[in-house]
Amino acid sequence: MTAYSVSPTTGLPGLDQRLNGILPGDNIVWQIDAIEDYMAMVAPYCEAGLKSGRRMVYFRFASHPPVVPEGCRVELHELDPADGFETFIAEIHAVIESTGRGALYVFDCLSELAADWYSDSMLGNFFMLTCPYLYDLETVTYFALFRNYHSAQAIRPILDTTQLFLELYRHDGTLYVHPLKVQFRYSGTMNLLHGQDGDQFKPVTSSVLISRILSSVNWSDLHTDVRLGFWEREFDRARKVLDAVKAGRCSPEEEREMFEHLSRMVISRDPGILRLVSRYLCLEDVLSIWKRMIGSGLIGGKTVGMLIARKILQRHSPHFAELLEEHDSFYVGSDVFYTYLVRNGVWWLRQRQRDPDRLLEGAVQARQRILTGQFPEDIRTQFEQMLDYFGQSPVIVRSSSLLEDNYGNSFAGKYESVFCPNQGPRERRLEDFLSAVRTIYASTMSEKALLYREQRGLLNHDEQMALLVMRVSGAMHGRHYYPHAAGVAFSFNPYVWHEKIDPKAGVVRLVFGLGTRAVDRSDDDYTRVVALNAPQTRPESNFDEVRQCAQRRVDYLDLQANRLASGHFLDLVADATDVPVQMFASSDQFLSTGAGRRTDKAWVLTFDALLSQTDFVKDMREILRTLHQAYEHAVDVEFTLNFVDDTSYRIHVVQCRPLGIKGAEAPRPPAMQVGPSDVIIEAAGAVIGQSRRIRIERFVYVVPAAYGQLALQDRYEVARLIGRINRAPQGSLAPCTVLLGPGRWGTSDPFLGIPVAFAEINRVSVLCEIVAMREHLVPDVSLGTHFLNELVETEMLYLAMFPQQGNNSLRAELFEKSPNRLVELVPGADRWTDAIQVVDASDIAGDDRAVFLDADAFTQKVVCYFQPLKR
Repeated sequence: MTAYSVSPTTGLPGLDQRLNGILPGDNIVWQIDAIEDYMAMVAPYCEAGLKSGRRMVYFRFASHPPVVPEGCRVELHELDPADGFETFIAEIHAVIESTGRGALYVFDCLSELAADWYSDSMLGNFFMLTCPYLYDLETVTYFALFRNYHSAQAIRPILDTTQLFLELYRHDGTLYVHPLKVQFRYSGTMNLLHGQDGDQFKPVTSSVLISRILSSVNWSDLHTDVRLGFWEREFDRARKVLDAVKAGRCSPEEEREMFEHLSRMVISRDPGILRLVSRYLCLEDVLSIWKRMIGSGLIGGKTVGMLIARKILQRHSPHFAELLEEHDSFYVGSDVFYTYLVRNGVWWLRQRQRDPDRLLEGAVQARQRILTGQFPEDIRTQFEQMLDYFGQSPVIVRSSSLLEDNYGNSFAGKYESVFCPNQGPRERRLEDFLSAVRTIYASTMSEKALLYREQRGLLNHDEQMALLVMRVSGAMHGRHYYPHAAGVAFSFNPYVWHEKIDPKAGVVRLVFGLGTRAVDRSDDDYTRVVALNAPQTRPESNFDEVRQCAQRRVDYLDLQANRLASGHFLDLVADATDVPVQMFASSDQFLSTGAGRRTDKAWVLTFDALLSQTDFVKDMREILRTLHQAYEHAVDVEFTLNFVDDTSYRIHVVQCRPLGIKGAEAPRPPAMQVGPSDVIIEAAGAVIGQSRRIRIERFVYVVPAAYGQLALQDRYEVARLIGRINRAPQGSLAPCTVLLGPGRWGTSDPFLGIPVAFAEINRVSVLCEIVAMREHLVPDVSLGTHFLNELVETEMLYLAMFPQQGNNSLRAELFEKSPNRLVELVPGADRWTDAIQVVDASDIAGDDRAVFLDADAFTQKVVCYFQPLKR
């Protein structure tokens, strides 16, 4: 700890006297009208500080002239607020930490930060995070704010947090200081107006003089709580510009400038997304977003994708404008998230996650504080007003973070989205909604989200969480609420199971009811996968296989129980006479009672009539083609479908994002003549991913027979051990690894496969599911699910192998006879060597051969084989 013989000072002895001295830890905020007045206070402070031998640090970030006198030898740190709130504050705190105790600081005027971050609340958050840190290190720091420039969202937290808050006025050439807050000190004249006279400050005690001064200066009025902050002022200005546009009094250049300014405030700062925004949205669209916005900040990637997709389609044709279901969503700005973290003591726990070595440190504590935190009263009031608008219609609260659904980073399945059936008294509906928001906020601190950010190199990026609050698409059918159909659609089909299929025509993963079963792997069921150029071409070869692989269970909202639920399709439609079942299901036995009630003995969800008797396939294919063309990139779309009468329907595009896939450009590997004795693995079935030829360096093989004999807890242990192999420091899983195991990877049911999280297998090159867990367990192709999106983003090849079929084979004896490297990678894993075999390719190939794998996605064939090395 550094000891200083000289007490801190403002450099103006008279001011020190009026304030009863400057104390270590004092943060001093000057509220000013002109930057020159602030300079007049900074100059003596710097001069005295340097003479005292203390370190003097100047943070320079604003466009106004430097406030420190020219030639003053302070430590200058230049920063760019446009790098984002989280980066800006991290850089400042890094300087403060390295500088240590007892230093002196000068900040540029903080008001410009509100403009850079488009938010008064973020300015308040910045001060609440920085002031206590400086106080703890016994520093003295000067800040400034422009008077009557900010709303209470900035002023109130600053006034509550700082030690000294001083109004600075200039009248007839004289500077006056009016202390509004001086913590831990008091005198009979301290809160009077004080006029500067050289180094001295004299109290103004005459009412005549006080009233003359304060009535002539830019006094902070009574309406701080209702004053327009930066956010409100900018939109007020934008409304005036739009009115001028409609009246023909505004130039296109002025309108474009305002549109681009608001787009960066509200929509995105990603260049690729902004190009789409400028092409398809307009100033009126941005103002419409603002009208339905809670708080300030950006609306996030998921919201942007939904809004842009709708605009692209509506502009494409009148047919799409009529086909799309209307939406009346609300948007919770990203600043609400940061404010929530700051006010509930989570911010510093979150900051540890910027360091890869401390990634998960404090995450559990952070999630707990988020789940039990409180919202600012003004935000809570806006939530109430929004729920009053929705009434008792079910809503879904969806994550929409800044990085989510942008080019290159889908964050698929990393953050929560929560259904709110929205039933019951007003107070209960509000508490359910607040709980949903907290759940999504807490998911930003989950292990899977943090590991994903680390893997994608995003730990140092601003990742605020905005929210999209949507009315759930669908209708009430008794106590059940659901849409008729929902699904996920890709504009490029990575799963080509038949030569008739054109990958560029797109593919749909279709379900009856809520779309949760389309985006999450359902261990208890299947979905319908539709190639849009050949909708009747199915992976199954006959109706028995169709029946076996058909969807049976439906997700819905139970309005009586006020929760998300699932039930058998036949039970749901038994009494739902308003559901056009024949559009979705086929039956070889259909009976009708005289009362008109249907009794169905063999309904099977095939979606055949929807695909063959309506324009659904044509519409979806054109929707995907149009969006793909606009994005100049393959897209991933989530949608719902509801019939409005017996033949016509509406489609709701609820999400659109770039699909992280390279497409059909990948060349097919040339045919290789491989002798039977050289084949290690041969598979013909579900293959997802680009065609490729790769050299294999390692196999990780979970032995089906051994795994099948394990108890429940031991199966979870195997999954965790796979994760440890994945993270092993010795080159992790090597550049090219094949991971093979029985049943479904990533299942939630360890009796159907291996319950790993994707982060536990994310360094694998090839993922193989061996259909060996139980009879009739068919791999449910993960197309459209969050699981597949992660495979696609990491360019992992997925394949399924059927050992009982003649064109599939696995030479497991090669692994069993070779050295098992498991214990080398994970010391102490000896008990698992029978269940997990880690085999290096060089151990089974010898010195004169290598192991290669050829995957042909078009023929759905994979062969892994030995090939002699060229000498």
